[in-house]
Amino acid sequence: MSQFLRPNIRAMAGYTPGEQPQSGGIVKLNTNENPYPPSPRALEAMADLLRSDRLRKYPDPLGTAFCKTAGKLFGVDPDGILIGNGSDDILTILTRAFVPEKGLIVSPTPSYLLYSTLADIQGAKFEGVPFTKDWQLPTPWPRRNAHLTVVANPNSPTGTVVSNAALETLASELQGPLVIDEAYGDFAAASEPDAQTRQGAASLAGASGSNVIITRTLSKSYSLAGLRFGFAIASPSLIGELIKVKDSYNCDALSLAGAQAALEDQEYLRQTTAKIVATRARMTAELRTLGFDVLPSQANFVWATRSDRPVKPIFEALKQRNILVRYMNYPGFGDGLRISVGSDAEIDRLLAELKRIV
Repeated sequence: MSQFLRPNIRAMAGYTPGEQPQSGGIVKLNTNENPYPPSPRALEAMADLLRSDRLRKYPDPLGTAFCKTAGKLFGVDPDGILIGNGSDDILTILTRAFVPEKGLIVSPTPSYLLYSTLADIQGAKFEGVPFTKDWQLPTPWPRRNAHLTVVANPNSPTGTVVSNAALETLASELQGPLVIDEAYGDFAAASEPDAQTRQGAASLAGASGSNVIITRTLSKSYSLAGLRFGFAIASPSLIGELIKVKDSYNCDALSLAGAQAALEDQEYLRQTTAKIVATRARMTAELRTLGFDVLPSQANFVWATRSDRPVKPIFEALKQRNILVRYMNYPGFGDGLRISVGSDAEIDRLLAELKRIV
């Protein structure tokens, strides 16, 4: 049957998610999951739904109640919010809506590898624009005519952030849409409350005629990676067009209930992100004493490299000790370990094993 596939599908490598172990006893620091449980209010909302008869009925296809909650939190029109099965679903919808076959997606590099995979699926071209040496956007931006430009902020794997002012300048230079992927935005807000508000770049997206789209997920800061829920913020007129592209019921009733309750519990979010930021600071300092170069991160992970040796043997040695981190190698930038911020006990074990290895 493979001969009937589109040629670009046969040719592409496909995106490889982080390893998901099937057995216990693993310290899992490879996919940026939150080490703390979801909000009790979110768990209670989902339990209430399971006790009701709502699972036999279709969910609200637009997630109206969630959109009202998110609109209030981010200070935008609820009609300017699009729900998705994780922010990866949102990114897929945007690619299908904006990028034609043989079109162009552009993103700073190194960054989230899914962007290039989405281009491959669409039969489009992907082009990476290297970050500057201090991990900022080059000015002027060299590729203004892309069908879709995507900037992860904070960026993965580096955890670095560019300012809203720089993003606003980029948006004004582009001839097409700018997607700001804020999967880790809440950790930046917790890290730099004066420089990065809880709303992130949402203020750039909601205005009529704006070419900015924000994507967010509840997988990271809200501890709901297993639920699969994300959303986009854009002008209401654009969201009205994007609704045509999404699956009719792309978010189930359980995820809608849990997501809305999680957003309503901002105090719990502040408590857990503060713990992660504190652990991240300790972890960064300890890694540096072990000879790693670690960029200042505003996400729930760090990017650790070494100037004296390749890090793949370290990755493999940790795996032998049942500790999973993410190994990545970017052409022109070298290799590194992206290490999620786990619980204090998990990070203690990681550091203890690294001391033996290095």
